[in-house]
Amino acid sequence: MLKLNRMEPVALRLKALAASTVLAAALTACAAAPLPPGIWDARAAPVVEVTRDGDRWTADYVFNRDAQVWAFMDSALVVDGRQPWRPGQWTVETPGVVMERRGNYDVIRSLDGGPVPRHIRFSIKPKAVDLEAEYGTLTFSDGAVALPTRQFDVFALSSVEAAEAMPADLNGVDLEGGPSTVTWRDTAGPVLINGERRAQLTTTGERSYVLLGQARVTPGEGLTTVIDPNLPSWIGEEIRGFAPRVGDYYQRRLGPPGVGSETSTVMVSWNGPTERLSSMGGSVLPGLIVMQFEGVGVLRPNKEMLERSRWFIGHESAHFWLGQTVRYEFARDAWITEGGADLMAVRALKALNPAYDDRAELQTEVDDCIALSRGKPLAEAGARGEHRAYYACGAVFAMAAEAAQKRRDGGDWFDFLRPVLAANREDGVLTRAEWLEALTRVSGDPSLAPTISRMLDQGAADPAAEIASLFRKTSVPHRFENGKVTLLS
Repeated sequence: MLKLNRMEPVALRLKALAASTVLAAALTACAAAPLPPGIWDARAAPVVEVTRDGDRWTADYVFNRDAQVWAFMDSALVVDGRQPWRPGQWTVETPGVVMERRGNYDVIRSLDGGPVPRHIRFSIKPKAVDLEAEYGTLTFSDGAVALPTRQFDVFALSSVEAAEAMPADLNGVDLEGGPSTVTWRDTAGPVLINGERRAQLTTTGERSYVLLGQARVTPGEGLTTVIDPNLPSWIGEEIRGFAPRVGDYYQRRLGPPGVGSETSTVMVSWNGPTERLSSMGGSVLPGLIVMQFEGVGVLRPNKEMLERSRWFIGHESAHFWLGQTVRYEFARDAWITEGGADLMAVRALKALNPAYDDRAELQTEVDDCIALSRGKPLAEAGARGEHRAYYACGAVFAMAAEAAQKRRDGGDWFDFLRPVLAANREDGVLTRAEWLEALTRVSGDPSLAPTISRMLDQGAADPAAEIASLFRKTSVPHRFENGKVTLLS
């Protein structure tokens, strides 16, 4: 997942567009499709009813057991300010119950210290905000709202102290709770999921979005679009025209995507022509790409905006393979899918448009990786809010793997990926060890994996020198002078 902005002032991505503006990539999420967190005891999972009645939204929870604390799985921070999103949108209506932040999680508890009541009601005011490493709400200009299905999952804890002690990454942790059984109701009519209207809808383990309100649904061959009616028309035309092309290219190179991604829906919201802003953001779930556009800078197409939108579509589409067919094991390994998807998008755009400047794009990856890994472990970038490091350094590591593949048999990044995906389709997980083993096997150089592991676990005092060493050993064309790594054509 990612978000690309062009604005003043700028943040994170330092690629000049003009004398007065730059492109800033504020990366809102790294997990293309996060693992089901932990080992669930589903007997503790609640039943939830989400209702939209005009402007009033409610979420009614019914718990089937007593617990001192219930914690929300989706407790992400807002990118701007790094504060939790839920307190600004959800209000507890049930007397005697409070919602607050404890450690890494939004939790609810009883004010009297007893068990949380079995029935809790929240009123909700959905807002579209940029989140770190999580799927956010989509709002449409005609009043429709799309909510992530897994936004309502909770797990039980014995105390607030237990909540404070829970790690941010819960993969492999035993949890009392599970995917909530959610019934979705809109008094105005049917709700929408996966491009289809449903008069009645209940979700449990699905990872998708449910849209409440009207939306324009356009079926197509292999691609259904759900597009905000006020979205600039060129964006919808570009999505309908380019997304199938890039998807076909990936399938030719990597084989079919994972189960659930054979047909795709693209859901696109428009947040209006905000001044001094060109913004596109999005994420991918099984069979679904969601996108948000905003700003005067995207009202009309130009060469640069077309190129950025196509790269964006390419990155998100890549996650049907690297993120859905296989996913990472732990959140700290997001570099595998995010950096890999970056390089997939770059290579696809170059193949489909030979005039595309792939070297400039990859130089940005190198520069950002150096800036974000100096003296800081890459594996801990998410905890620092520096998710961009996963993209940039993951792309750098992928470039080294690609160069090793080219030196071995003339192949490219897709030739490196294809056997790695095939070997891990059955369990659906590509671990860090498996990725590094593939690099060692293709390169024949056992010294590469320790260099990458050191950057991941410890950071690097001189990351430019470490990257230059990787590139030299794998034959990535580059120049290393005065502490700077410069890619060569």
